[in-house]
Amino acid sequence: MADSDSDTFGFAAQIDEPIAYMARTRAYYKAIGYDTPYRWAHHTGAPFQPLRRPLARARVAIITTAAPFDPARGDQGPGAAYNGSAKFYQVYDGDTSKEHDLRISHIAYDRVHTSADDSGTWFPLPQLVKASASGRVGEVAPRFFGAPTNRSHRVTIETDAPEILARCQADGVDAAVLVPNCPVCHQTVSLVARHLEAGGISTVVMGCAKDIVEFAAVPRFLFSDFPLGNSAGKPRDAASQALTLELALRLLESAPGPQTTMQSPLRWSDDPAWKRDYNNVETMSADELARRRRDFDAQKAAARKVRDSAA
Repeated sequence: MADSDSDTFGFAAQIDEPIAYMARTRAYYKAIGYDTPYRWAHHTGAPFQPLRRPLARARVAIITTAAPFDPARGDQGPGAAYNGSAKFYQVYDGDTSKEHDLRISHIAYDRVHTSADDSGTWFPLPQLVKASASGRVGEVAPRFFGAPTNRSHRVTIETDAPEILARCQADGVDAAVLVPNCPVCHQTVSLVARHLEAGGISTVVMGCAKDIVEFAAVPRFLFSDFPLGNSAGKPRDAASQALTLELALRLLESAPGPQTTMQSPLRWSDDPAWKRDYNNVETMSADELARRRRDFDAQKAAARKVRDSAA
């Protein structure tokens, strides 16, 4: 059916659908010279832990793929290029009673349509604190947890997810809100959510990569059809961020069973053209692809130094 039929019948434009990140990412890495396609984590069922107590009495934790700002690791500010030196490779935690400066320069968020100048779009701690103050949730867990964005399924499943579960259990966590940013981040938190749920902790993933999360199969998923890097709401829009967290909390309470997806009613823009851009090789010249390969190799080398020093 032609796009012109959108006007005739009131249909949405054909491009106005969730981005197929797995297919687009495979095509992108093949175009820059990586011939072995990445195997995304896939399940056809998911564990499910109903909330053990009403949300108004529950202790809720945040799990993020954002990294603590370290001025010694190069540019991590708004609009910064992909920075492999800012990566982290071990689970970390932070005191939720304090303010934190977390950044996402180390991962592949959408740098065309968002500039990463408002951490409220990827780290909803301020909104969760407000929800606790209002009585919507019982309390914020004493710590939040950082999940390394790891392409290795084995490391995530056998090392990082058990470590996060152990820390959540030590803190008496009842439920966790998991907030990814890049494509691999969405896989990482999906695997962590599955592990937490099997360990008795209720979870909800707030994300923007619908295909990756649903392919991995999680208990509960709040999908926001926004550019990557905005899983917790729109930048500089407190109402959007508050609603996004509220929808995730509602899903924690109301999901009838595993693999329940709720789509946020919020739209990024009336114009869906932004969906054409993310790692779309059809829009890139040979010179651009070659430059991206050089940049990617350089950032891989930088990230490898960080990983080796952390080992």
